Amino acid sequence: MSEYTKIYEEKMTGAVHHLGKELSAIRAGRANPAILDRVTVDYYGTPTPINQMAAVAVAEARILTITPWDPSLIHPIEHALLVSDIGINPTNDGRVIRLVFPSPTEERRRQLTKDVQKLGEEAKIAVRNVRREAMDKFKALKKISEITEDDQKNLEDEIQKITDRFTKQIDKDCEAKNQEIMEI
Repeated sequence: MSEYTKIYEEKMTGAVHHLGKELSAIRAGRANPAILDRVTVDYYGTPTPINQMAAVAVAEARILTITPWDPSLIHPIEHALLVSDIGINPTNDGRVIRLVFPSPTEERRRQLTKDVQKLGEEAKIAVRNVRREAMDKFKALKKISEITEDDQKNLEDEIQKITDRFTKQIDKDCEAKNQEIMEI
């Protein structure tokens, strides 16, 4: 791999990692602590992620437990969960907050798979934009005679192979998430 393609491969890796984070936040009926990553609690005037103020654990396949380290935070955490967009009502026993994940309906599963496909397409677009940026850079380098025409062709082939590899990875990740969603 040349130094010319390395930076573009790193940008494509970033797009795939971003997709992974987005996919982990999609609720597929199983308890997944990643769904709480975007939920913050006002902690002495500072928005703080739940996992920095409580122990988050998967008690059962469909139950997530949140045990605050400071018991006085149970109500602020519960309030943050209620106003968030996760769509699950928390229950608490005074010490532990429980989130029971309902099994999604068939219609909801189909909508989630469409959302996954949309996220996958956005990631592919990001990867293709990086490829286009790389191709433009190679043409510019050829124009100022920093690389030869053969070098340009080799770099373009190399960046296309990298793009194809990341596109396949995106398809594979989306397919795995869709299978997880459609599991009953």
